[in-house]
Amino acid sequence: MTTQSMVRPPFKDQDSSIKTKVAISLVSGIVLFLVITIIAVLVFEFLYLGYIFPGVTVANVDLSNIRRTQAPGWIEQHLSYPNTGLIVFRDGESIWTFTPAQLGLVLDSAASGEEAFKIGRSGWPWTRLNQQLQVWRNGIDLPPKFTFDGQVAQSVLEGIAAQINQETVEASLTVEGLDVMVAAGQVGRTLDVWTTIGLLSVQLTALQDAEIPVVVHESRPAILDVSAHAEVARTILSAPMTLTIPGGGQNDPDPWTFEPEVLADMLTIERVNNDGGETYQVGLHEGQLRSFLVFIQSDLVLEPKNARFYFDDDTRELVLIESAIIGRGLDVEASITQINQQITSGIHSIDLVFNLTPPAVTNETTAADLGITELVSAETTYFYGSSAGRIQNIQTGAAQFHGLFIAPGETFSMVEHLGDISLNSGYAESLIIFGNRTIAGVGGGICQVSTTLFRTVFFGGYPVEERYSHAYRVYYYELNSGGGINRAMAGLDATIYTPLVDFKFTNDSPSWILMETYVYPGARSLTWKFYSTSDGRQVEWDSSGLQNIVEPPEPVFEENENLAKGEIEQVDWAVEGADVSITRTVTINGQILFIDQFNTHYDSWAMVCQYGPGTNNYPPEEIGEDFDSCRP
Repeated sequence: MTTQSMVRPPFKDQDSSIKTKVAISLVSGIVLFLVITIIAVLVFEFLYLGYIFPGVTVANVDLSNIRRTQAPGWIEQHLSYPNTGLIVFRDGESIWTFTPAQLGLVLDSAASGEEAFKIGRSGWPWTRLNQQLQVWRNGIDLPPKFTFDGQVAQSVLEGIAAQINQETVEASLTVEGLDVMVAAGQVGRTLDVWTTIGLLSVQLTALQDAEIPVVVHESRPAILDVSAHAEVARTILSAPMTLTIPGGGQNDPDPWTFEPEVLADMLTIERVNNDGGETYQVGLHEGQLRSFLVFIQSDLVLEPKNARFYFDDDTRELVLIESAIIGRGLDVEASITQINQQITSGIHSIDLVFNLTPPAVTNETTAADLGITELVSAETTYFYGSSAGRIQNIQTGAAQFHGLFIAPGETFSMVEHLGDISLNSGYAESLIIFGNRTIAGVGGGICQVSTTLFRTVFFGGYPVEERYSHAYRVYYYELNSGGGINRAMAGLDATIYTPLVDFKFTNDSPSWILMETYVYPGARSLTWKFYSTSDGRQVEWDSSGLQNIVEPPEPVFEENENLAKGEIEQVDWAVEGADVSITRTVTINGQILFIDQFNTHYDSWAMVCQYGPGTNNYPPEEIGEDFDSCRP
């Protein structure tokens, strides 16, 4: 058995030895460096034992080689900003000036000096050595240590706030008598103390003089200025206000005038929202204006009235005899608006606002427009023996209808167009039938007008809607052109007594009707004409004649204290009672349009004689058969 021995290569032992030596050298170098560093630091600190290292400043105040115990005094001596700096607070043109110290800034010189002394003496040796080298090469400037007392600043700013802060005040406007009183509004202002302190602290940190705008929050009133509204109120009260009717006629009321004292009572000053903001609205009280306008409204109504014409038989054209009247009605709400718009603009003469309604027949209307081409019906009645008063009433009444138009399909009312029957409207006293007597009254003779219209309607073939006969036969309505009696006309009369008893008929033709009336006092006649365009209608009629005749009662004699002795006056005439029935047939081209019947009952009527007191033989003891008139 053979034994082999292991032999280590000689170069491996040498390599290990070298590594060991290198490691030992490296460790030795580090240790030596640390030792030298520590020695250097200790030596440097020893040399400046109790002194601040060179190159250390606080807010540019050089503390090099200053004893630790002397540093606070040195800093206070050279850093005077808290006591000499200036801080200016500004609010517009107002300023307030303070030193930083007055605002609570206090320099902590001891802490500042201590921080300077610590430079190069804190941390590990190599950290301290690094700081020492930095100070030696470049120096270090430290910020000073301050104490800022916010409560001191708060107290100062609250003092300023007492001068700045103000309440929000709304502007107001009032009226005393005719004087307009104004109280100006005020913007509310509040100093924001803590936000301003925040701005202050930034400036104090920089150790610089500064002007700081104080932070003020403003609260504007809803209404700040009412001077313009006050001028409006003064304008309203500067003169009387007059309300007028535009284009007012002779019969319109006079303008209404409101003196400034009255306007002052009507003046309103109201807060209103305008485009999202509040303002005052100055004007006249709408309720008071409305009450006044409603009160006068009915007096200002004008119904539209057709123009009046007559038909010229030669030219076949209409000739204007009375202009049309445009209807109007007061527009209360629009008038209120216009009054306030104009019075606040300084206009004191103000037109009221009306809604206008034009009539169907204007001044420019032609015969062709209305389909009027010819005379379609005309009737004449006679009034021989009428008194002057009765003739006057016939003329006055007939004139109310001259030139009037009746539209197709319209029902015409005599009462509606006759107007007021009184002495003031041109009528006279004459005999009228009232109850069972014929008495003196205003308007006697009007029934001559209604009877003539009835006959024009009857023989024209138009439908009669309302007709009343007289209580007894009136001889005027049975007169012919020669003055004789035509009994065939009995039952063709129509009475009228406003406003209860009316005569009405309807224009059932496709054309308008123009009515013309002509009174001939000398001939004692009244003629009524209808102009239109004939639709071919024809009228046939038949009368039963007087039926069931009743003789008149015995004469009646009455003493009248207004008559003298021997004076006798007949006030009623005897007339037979009777019944009459008239049938009318209206045709067009042979076709019956309608058939109607007019039944009339007449009471018998006694003769009435009046005599003065003491008249001989009155009342007579016997009445003979030939007693047909009053006689002494």
